[in-house]
Amino acid sequence: MSTHSKQAAQLARQLFKLSLEDGLVAPERVAGVLDYLAKHRPANPVLVLKAYHRLIANELARSEAHVEHAGALPDAVLQALTASLSSKYGRRITASAAANPALIAGLRVRVGDDLYESSIAGQLAALAEAV
Repeated sequence: MSTHSKQAAQLARQLFKLSLEDGLVAPERVAGVLDYLAKHRPANPVLVLKAYHRLIANELARSEAHVEHAGALPDAVLQALTASLSSKYGRRITASAAANPALIAGLRVRVGDDLYESSIAGQLAALAEAV
């Protein structure tokens, strides 16, 4: 990693910390950071913005649950799942649901890099690997 890349990454981390409010990405703070960067262009602005974008995107992904379901998914189940994940991770998790008939039955939940597999398709795949 070059000196310019290291400096850009360090500045991006500092800007990222300024973008958080109570441990969450705050849109108004992000807007303030971007306004600051527009007025005070850093050296290598593209490197800084790419690194900053990656940090923000990763943080947002950590607070979003993508729920795939094979059959009908009642709102109450999605709300209970959201509450359970929020408790598990110690932060507010929002969930979005999408039907995926290929799962056959059950759920697949992704929160950031974590994957929770509770579907028939996942069980069949694990069984096929084990054989």
